[in-house]
Amino acid sequence: MLKTLIDSRPLLWLVLAIPGLAVLGLWAAGVYTYGAAVSESGEWAARLLILTLAVTPLRLIFRRGPWLIWLVRRRRDLGVATFCYAAGHTVAYLIRKADFGLIIEEGLDLWLLAGWIAFAVLIALALTSTDQAVRAMRRWWKRLHRLVYIAAALVFVHWVLSAFDPTSAYVHLGIIAALEAIRVVLEARQRVT
Repeated sequence: MLKTLIDSRPLLWLVLAIPGLAVLGLWAAGVYTYGAAVSESGEWAARLLILTLAVTPLRLIFRRGPWLIWLVRRRRDLGVATFCYAAGHTVAYLIRKADFGLIIEEGLDLWLLAGWIAFAVLIALALTSTDQAVRAMRRWWKRLHRLVYIAAALVFVHWVLSAFDPTSAYVHLGIIAALEAIRVVLEARQRVT
């Protein structure tokens, strides 16, 4: 019974949706300002992106274990959830601005341009995150999905440059940088042996 519950994808998606529903509810209730809702949705997208990218370093460090197998099998879900939070972040921004000219004008600023490019990459990754896409694209699927590292870099450029206080962005950036450094070292070590 517990194993069935843990392996339940609907339950996983319910858990992944809780922060977004909380942000939406607090915004709708007037507890969160527009800025807080946009900031929180973007931070949750970045957190889920970190978790998604952490799967490979964790797999390289720990090799196996039931929790790791579960995490590897749910990596695509985490990546799609990352996209969903990024989409919510973007939609909130677009609703507030509601002026195509202003959106284009602001979109040329580095902080927003980085966000738009990262979002475009996440769209491509989300659209190809199906079993059918994996089969159809074969080796190109993995090459395309390596663009997640570029998206991650752009996400953190966007976050650092747009935040009133970028401390949280720098902390998260440090976490992802450490994880990626571990991944690179361990993958290089495996190639040598």
